[in-house]
Amino acid sequence: MIDVIFCSADEVADDFLRFAVIIARHKNKFVFCRHKDRTTWEVPGGHRETGERIIDAAKRELYEESGAVEFELSPVAVYGVKDGSGVTYGMLFFADIKVLDDIPEEYEIAEIIISETMPEKLTYPEIQPKLWEFARKEMKID
Repeated sequence: MIDVIFCSADEVADDFLRFAVIIARHKNKFVFCRHKDRTTWEVPGGHRETGERIIDAAKRELYEESGAVEFELSPVAVYGVKDGSGVTYGMLFFADIKVLDDIPEEYEIAEIIISETMPEKLTYPEIQPKLWEFARKEMKID
């Protein structure tokens, strides 16, 4: 069983933040991406690289996974994913994308969709809907 928890940024040390996940909106619709090796959809995000600030990981992942080149990025909350082996932490962000370019071909994303609703076939169905709803509530997004 997987559980998603939310914390304030001062409850979890920065060094423990392993992921940056971005709920991204473009022209009042949400951005979802599909990895080249999957048939499922996900919100942009990924692993933080060694020595990388979490905000820089979010900016990099948003570009690599959506082609976003101009955007406003805001932290929403620290989240944790609890499973049988412990808790893994990440930072949840919200991005308002102003300009989308082509998806960079050298990365792992095959395509994006821009939708008013979350797709049915999700890569992480026990995690992504909770992150999406939390960000929408916290950022007061319809």
